[in-house]
Amino acid sequence: MSNHTHHFQDINWNTWVPREKATLLFIIRNDLILLIHKKRGLGAGKINGPGGRIEEGETPQEAAIREVEEELLVTPTGVSSCGELSFQFVDGHAIHVFVFAAEACSGNPQETEEAIPAWTPVTKIPYDCMWEADRLWLPLLLQGKNFKGQFLFEGDTLIGHNLFSNAETNLTME
Repeated sequence: MSNHTHHFQDINWNTWVPREKATLLFIIRNDLILLIHKKRGLGAGKINGPGGRIEEGETPQEAAIREVEEELLVTPTGVSSCGELSFQFVDGHAIHVFVFAAEACSGNPQETEEAIPAWTPVTKIPYDCMWEADRLWLPLLLQGKNFKGQFLFEGDTLIGHNLFSNAETNLTME
């Protein structure tokens, strides 16, 4: 099957294979969430959490922590696994994302070539500046629920999705 599809229902998520695996990690403390304004790469110009590609030999959690250290010059602490997201793009790009939350971090977030950090009240998350799918799954993370999501995008536009949380999820976290 070609990875080029315009119809969500045409994707067999059981046999779907991503082109790359990546991470997102959200540090949440005192009703604030650490978001970034992404300066380059996939999603440049959008607001998101820090994260990036998993490198050979890394676990998803090791990659998530390394990416936060590289992008914001802080080390997340109290890291826990929250969910998995599968993104298929109409152009053929496909990425599987492991999502983590952290209770705190050591150091103060700094701007780097990749990211501008912003502590944001959890009640004022700028969903209009984020990927369209974020408004669907990020509230689950904030509620402390585990989740699994599958999303089809055409460019920046979400054209189909499935989202499961807690009892419905069977997280592999491989």
